[in-house]
Amino acid sequence: MARSKNRKPAEVSSGSMADIAFLLLIFFLVTTTIANDKGILISLPPKPDPNEPPPVVEKNDKNIYAILANSQDKLLVESEPYEGTMEELTEDIKKFVLNFGKPGEEGVAVYNSLPSSLKSYINSNGRNPESSDDPIEAVVSFKANRGTTYELYISVLDAVYKAYDEIYAERAGLTVEEWLTLDKSKDAQKEIYAQAREGIGRNISIAEPN
Repeated sequence: MARSKNRKPAEVSSGSMADIAFLLLIFFLVTTTIANDKGILISLPPKPDPNEPPPVVEKNDKNIYAILANSQDKLLVESEPYEGTMEELTEDIKKFVLNFGKPGEEGVAVYNSLPSSLKSYINSNGRNPESSDDPIEAVVSFKANRGTTYELYISVLDAVYKAYDEIYAERAGLTVEEWLTLDKSKDAQKEIYAQAREGIGRNISIAEPN
């Protein structure tokens, strides 16, 4: 039988394509994870009472590791221009915190509680009497200028926090990665976290920028 010459060619329904595109759009919206910038996770102190004078904290200068950042992104560490890397800054902070130059009774107890690896680290770096007395007294102070870039500000804070995390991790017998992933909602891991930080508080002072 001869085919009709007037027969129209088959057409693809555009309606179904629109439905498919809509469903794909919904799928990607549901499954895509959008990263949110959470800023810097720092616990700020409570707002001071305006009717009360601020407390006076007396600290020997040798127990304060001062880091200053200016508007040209130059660092001044312990009153000297600093040209080292952030990794070197982390190491310098560790040496300062673990100096044990003139420990008190509590400082001696902290030293005795440390694993042999940290004791060897302390003894190999020497105990400078001109540096911090012990981790209880040691304070790392950081002050930036309003012109300091966000990148440098974060890099310095990361170096400071990393120094403490490396100390805690080694004291707990963990890698830094394992230390950072401890689940403090579980009693056993919470106990490890508390023991690693006992006597070595994260004493960091962040001053208001100029």
